[in-house]
Amino acid sequence: LGAIGLTLYFIGSHPEWDWHSPSSALTPMTPTSMTSPSQKALVKFVVFVAFILLMQTLVGGGVAHLRADPTNFYGINLSEYFPSSLLRTFHLQAMIFWLATGFVTGGLFLSRVLGGKEQKYEPQLINILFAAFAVVVFGSILCEWGGLSGLWDGLNFWLGSQGWEYLEIGRLWQWLLIIGLLFWFFLVWRNTRPALAVPSKKKLAIMFLVAAFSIPFFYLPAVFFNDMTHYTVVDTWRFWIIHLWVEGFFELFATTMVALTFIELGLVSKQMGLRLIFLDGILIFMGGIIGTGHHWYFSGMSSTNMMLSSCFSAMEVVPLVILCGEAWSFKKTALLGPNEAVIHKFYWPLMFMFGVGFWNFVGAGVLGFLINMPIVSYFEVGTYLTPNHGHASMFGVFGMLSLALCLLVLRQSCNDEVWAKNEKWIKCSFWGFNIGLFLMLVCSLMPGGFLQLWDVVTNGYWHARSSEFTNSGIMSFLGYFRMPGDLVFIFLGAIPFFIASVRIWLENRRHA
Repeated sequence: LGAIGLTLYFIGSHPEWDWHSPSSALTPMTPTSMTSPSQKALVKFVVFVAFILLMQTLVGGGVAHLRADPTNFYGINLSEYFPSSLLRTFHLQAMIFWLATGFVTGGLFLSRVLGGKEQKYEPQLINILFAAFAVVVFGSILCEWGGLSGLWDGLNFWLGSQGWEYLEIGRLWQWLLIIGLLFWFFLVWRNTRPALAVPSKKKLAIMFLVAAFSIPFFYLPAVFFNDMTHYTVVDTWRFWIIHLWVEGFFELFATTMVALTFIELGLVSKQMGLRLIFLDGILIFMGGIIGTGHHWYFSGMSSTNMMLSSCFSAMEVVPLVILCGEAWSFKKTALLGPNEAVIHKFYWPLMFMFGVGFWNFVGAGVLGFLINMPIVSYFEVGTYLTPNHGHASMFGVFGMLSLALCLLVLRQSCNDEVWAKNEKWIKCSFWGFNIGLFLMLVCSLMPGGFLQLWDVVTNGYWHARSSEFTNSGIMSFLGYFRMPGDLVFIFLGAIPFFIASVRIWLENRRHA
């Protein structure tokens, strides 16, 4: 993986080594200027994403502190008011919610660009979707708190928490989320439908709709069990969601949206974009489905299954990395040609997307492959190496893409003057997110994970997971050493992004 990354880096640094001629890029199709009411209605989704992201980072800082010192938060016993399990649930659910909301926003925006036609009652329907998302997000979070407080006696599985990692959300809220996502797909289909009649856009429109439909449809296995189902069956469907839905079909949708954006901006050709979407589809159905099994070590999988799963799961990162490398080479060419104005206008959304390519390779690829092999997974599962991979891939890939799509919406919603006033906040957030995430990994999660893995081999898994070890001197020190990365991430990443989103939203309302 390191050698592949080095090869891509040198190819990107020397366009003359590439196998594609820059002349293969088509004339850029700049996205339609945001003048339609339906696209203006999307700006409040961005503010919503920024707010939930800020809340999630603050809760994440609290979770990290409770790992280092479970009883003392600078003189306050925080666990009395917010138990570690509740904060951890909030942290995970908030991530899924703002990430999905960013994807929903980007999907509606790009479908409008692709279709090129304003649909009847679209702003009103978008507002209904926004209200539905707000109800699900805040309703489920409040009910999870109520469930841990004992308010939903006998109904906690439906209203509070199911008790499964990544699927803590109550079953009632799951069904509402599925209905909301299906309603979102209906809006995307309405916007994209005119493109199906245009021969030059038809293939891209079909792949976009397939990728969009996979998001609500393949979340359905999350409801294939109840509170009395056997652990092995639950674990099968749970990891279908964790791996195949998030790391598989989200990856397909992510690659499709990145490809569509790059095609619209003239950074890659339609042919290259479609090829990489098809490649991603092949790798998901071949590598992703087989690769899901590398999570099922403790569910009785065979050695052959584990071997194939661990190897094939590493293939999913390839298309998005290649796509971003391809766009980077075209970006450098475009800066010297007629595309310079387009690149300058969308510079920071593109930088967030190039960040997706970097973290997709490092976080999902290298750090994921580091823990995927069955013999390694047996010893390290549940240690700090797991969140080391999780933070780098979940935020680095899907989070950065969600924020990039939000920035596309913000950029199209305001004029050059308003954007210039807020560009410094966006620049700060880009470097704050990336540097903060890097510091989290190298200062705390990665060294802590290797120490914990060594303790598993030396003293046994039970010892490495015990409070005696996790609260020991060196592990507590590494827990506190997480603070520099967290502070950079929150104060130089999340807060500036929130400020920029609110300022642009307020400017739009004032001009309106």
